[in-house]
Amino acid sequence: MQSLLQKTNDERPLLEVKGLKKHFPITSALGKVQGYVQAVNNVEFTLNKRETLGLVGESGCGKSTTGRTILRLIEPTSGQALYKGKDLFQLKQKDFQKMRSKLQMVFQDPHSSINPKQRIGRAIEEPMKIHKLYDSKERSERAMELLNKVGLRGDQYYRYPHEFSGGQRQRIGIARALALNPEILICDEPVSALDVSIQSQVINLMEELQEQFDLSYIFIAHDLSVVRHISDQIGVMYLGELVEKAPTDELFSHPLHPYTKALLSSIPVANPEFKREKIVLKGDIPSPLNPPAGCKFHTRCPYAIKRCKNEEPVFKEVAKNHSVACHLID
Repeated sequence: MQSLLQKTNDERPLLEVKGLKKHFPITSALGKVQGYVQAVNNVEFTLNKRETLGLVGESGCGKSTTGRTILRLIEPTSGQALYKGKDLFQLKQKDFQKMRSKLQMVFQDPHSSINPKQRIGRAIEEPMKIHKLYDSKERSERAMELLNKVGLRGDQYYRYPHEFSGGQRQRIGIARALALNPEILICDEPVSALDVSIQSQVINLMEELQEQFDLSYIFIAHDLSVVRHISDQIGVMYLGELVEKAPTDELFSHPLHPYTKALLSSIPVANPEFKREKIVLKGDIPSPLNPPAGCKFHTRCPYAIKRCKNEEPVFKEVAKNHSVACHLID
């Protein structure tokens, strides 16, 4: 009986996000709520051990808000985030603080995410100190070890952030995120502020660390070529909602949603002889304060039909591990 229970637990996803919503209230000068910005709506996905889920979409689609809400840096409006079966949103702050060590974040801007007045060794030690892990000597030794793991030298422990390049500072941010032995890293545009050559180095580093530390990633980005390289599965977001999710190779070879097709058509190809139809979307993204009825993409979709304007499509599985929200697929 015990072995059967253990098997069931092992097969369970590491993280399950269900019906996640985050609506920001808009208030008047007198404090009266006048409306809500629907930043995230009914987002659902699962993340398995040592797996990478890429979240992509245009700026303002809600992908960063999704990551921050899972970590409760922003409190959710509703939904569930089940980490090993425990709903993170239902935990009291004291209990969540204990669980928090297993879910860490790598931020987009490596400069603003590190205290400029603090030596980098102390910055890496700080999470361990907050969670009361190790004594002072052990924390210093672990910080130096982590610097070596991310491609820096242990003796750089005593330097300040301004003495490092952008790529080096992002490595420091990754080392700090690893300080508490997490199982999940939520990476919010971790390479978008870096040069292309440095991007590849950081991506390769993250793949090595994933193997070494058995990490799972939620990798948030707008660069599809970067996401393709690192992700096992990709979720495409539009105006706060997932419109398509599939294994990486499947998504690139058989995209189903018109928005996904438009995103893929915009990827540059390093071959001047290769001709690919580029899908240009007309108009701007509607406001999340007042999203359109029906399918939220219908105002820009070149294939929209009458049903799209009146009825919201259901996000459902149409092939193995391939889900989409589109009436045209029906």
